[in-house]
Amino acid sequence: MKAIQFNKAGTAKDVLEMVDMDPIEPEPNEVRVKVAYAAVNPTDVKRRASGRELPNFSPIVSCNDGSGVIEAVGSNVDPSQIGKNVWIFGAQAYRPMGTMAEFCTLPAWMAPELPEEASLEDGACLGVPAVTAYHSIFSDGSVEGKTVLVSGGGGRVGSYAVQMAKLDGATVIAMVGQPENETYVKELGADHVVNYKNDDVAQKVLDLTDGRGVDRISEVAFGANVDLFDKIVVPNGVVTAYSSDAVEKPVLPFLNLMFKNITLRPFTIYQLPETTKRAIFESINGMLKKGQLKHRVAAHHPFTQAGAVAAHEQIEADASAGVCMVDVGG
Repeated sequence: MKAIQFNKAGTAKDVLEMVDMDPIEPEPNEVRVKVAYAAVNPTDVKRRASGRELPNFSPIVSCNDGSGVIEAVGSNVDPSQIGKNVWIFGAQAYRPMGTMAEFCTLPAWMAPELPEEASLEDGACLGVPAVTAYHSIFSDGSVEGKTVLVSGGGGRVGSYAVQMAKLDGATVIAMVGQPENETYVKELGADHVVNYKNDDVAQKVLDLTDGRGVDRISEVAFGANVDLFDKIVVPNGVVTAYSSDAVEKPVLPFLNLMFKNITLRPFTIYQLPETTKRAIFESINGMLKKGQLKHRVAAHHPFTQAGAVAAHEQIEADASAGVCMVDVGG
């Protein structure tokens, strides 16, 4: 089979290469998926650029997420699963075998069945962004009747977070930076929009909530926004945070946060218990069956070395808000 791999850290054009390799036979509790689409997201370009997993295994086939059709199963997996459409979650997390290959072999639970109401392209959008969004919204239970601020509301994670919070009955304030995303998040169901580049965020949030503030924040830029939390989060509120790229070592206004009993919940979905991730998959599939989720595809790229490089570069340059697809077999 053909696959796009890297064996050293560096820029996409310097380290990504297309190779031929044998498909991996599924072991017990594993499946082999004939890949339709590989999805390129920020987590994929970070893993390639930093090479953080290369000391553990090399080479690495790129990309965590994707979709395809099960074409072989290992023991302990029901053979009736062969031929099922699936979406793939986190294939390259702590593993060398990602989705940018004609076939991807991985534990069966990491390839949940894709409801017939969703296309393979839809399925490839889910993975890390959708699971991250779900946990960022529901890690502390239902948000029905609560007010939720979604930072980065037009992004890959944020767009799902806006939809999921709204589906559960929250009042949703989406924070964006681009004018085009103001319209987009409203289409997703956001009740209010704050543009952090133009607005006094704290004041606008307080104005929108009649001075009360928000119950929860789904945060993509923890360090950049940490001084907002004590101003706009209600007592006993919760801030979940899944990224802090701009400020890796933020300084906390500890006493202000402490006196309001604000919970700070940084997390990575890769460390969530398997049982938690399985439950999230089921919940997401429930939304898919009802046709409740919209997906954002930025571009399609061919399954070539140049196509893979272009997809990585597009995401790394932050040149698009949606997922970049590599059309492996789609």
